[in-house]
Amino acid sequence: MSVQMSKKDQSFSPDAGLEHGINLLHQVSFETENLPKKCPNSGIGELKTLDLLAPHVLGRAARLDRSDVLAHMDPPTPWITWVAALWNASLNQNLLHPATSPFAIDAEKLVFDWLTPFFGMNGGHMCSGSTLANLTSLWAARDAVGIKRVVASKASHLSIKKSARILGLTYEEIPTNSKGQIDSEQLKNISDACLVLTAGTTATGSIDSLKLAGQAKWTHVDAAWAGPLCLSPTHAHLLEGIEKADSVSVSAHKWFFQPKDSALVMFRDLKKANSAISFGGGYLTSSNIGVQGSRGAAAIPLLATLIAWGRDGLVQRIDRTMLMATKLAEKLSNKKRVALWALPTTGVTVFRPLTCSTDELQKRLPEGMFSTCILDDENWLRSVAANPLADIDEIISIIDDEIY
Repeated sequence: MSVQMSKKDQSFSPDAGLEHGINLLHQVSFETENLPKKCPNSGIGELKTLDLLAPHVLGRAARLDRSDVLAHMDPPTPWITWVAALWNASLNQNLLHPATSPFAIDAEKLVFDWLTPFFGMNGGHMCSGSTLANLTSLWAARDAVGIKRVVASKASHLSIKKSARILGLTYEEIPTNSKGQIDSEQLKNISDACLVLTAGTTATGSIDSLKLAGQAKWTHVDAAWAGPLCLSPTHAHLLEGIEKADSVSVSAHKWFFQPKDSALVMFRDLKKANSAISFGGGYLTSSNIGVQGSRGAAAIPLLATLIAWGRDGLVQRIDRTMLMATKLAEKLSNKKRVALWALPTTGVTVFRPLTCSTDELQKRLPEGMFSTCILDDENWLRSVAANPLADIDEIISIIDDEIY
């Protein structure tokens, strides 16, 4: 059966539809309707679809911008990134093909020209999350300098072990010391290895000693969480030594406040790295660099954020969250009914109650305020100061009411 389409398909001309969608963002309460169990034969149209989906997409989502939420490494995003992401979706540019994405390619280069000097790197590209950034870095290490094994700490992100397995590399796990860092005394000969150092471990936010950077055949720093501290005059010293690494990964959808999926992979010797991770094809006008083939213009929302806020605006928000973590930890350290794992290094505060179970306390607290982690076979509450909109006094007051 043939389908007759109008000369002007209104599904590609937004008109009032976008305004309707934006208005739904401001709606406070929703009543959900069941979604179809099977793919419908006949559509209900765009506006009715937005009304149907909004209660699910918006009403059933975790709100990361609440004043009582600090818990995860997923901050709220500034509205300018929503606009830039909308522009990207409307254009559907593909950085694999320069003819379809001339400005998007320039935007990515500009972002890297601005940011890589803070890390001592000289170039790189964006990809969909730090798992891919870590995989890309280990791939470059294998094919650029011939490493056959990866050495990382027990606290390293699971993507490191995953990447080693994908690449057919031997993976060696090193115990951590009392600070949650890779235990340098347990490191043997690493002259033929890729040493992975973590700047901001997932559970505790610990930073491995970056003095170790440059001692292996290739050093990769997984700075997915703490990397943006390099831009802060107050906190950049915490990552001193990162410039000696061969590669660095940073999740832009963490402390750069970008929408998912967005990450940066950076190299100190870009030419050597790119030569190892590039492929060509007869249909390509330029080499395909990295793991991904087609990829969107993730740098444009980041570019918009950096222009709108400037370095100072970005740093103010990061520093604010760091102060929140410090204040929370200081309050907790004075409570006799609480065990504090350690003072936070990168905005991650880990603690547990002494008068009840961690799970019991978490159930009494607002949903999403804290997450949990397991350290030394014990369950701890984990607070990640990623939300600059949080009210730390409100959060402390809630804890005071529950831990008495």
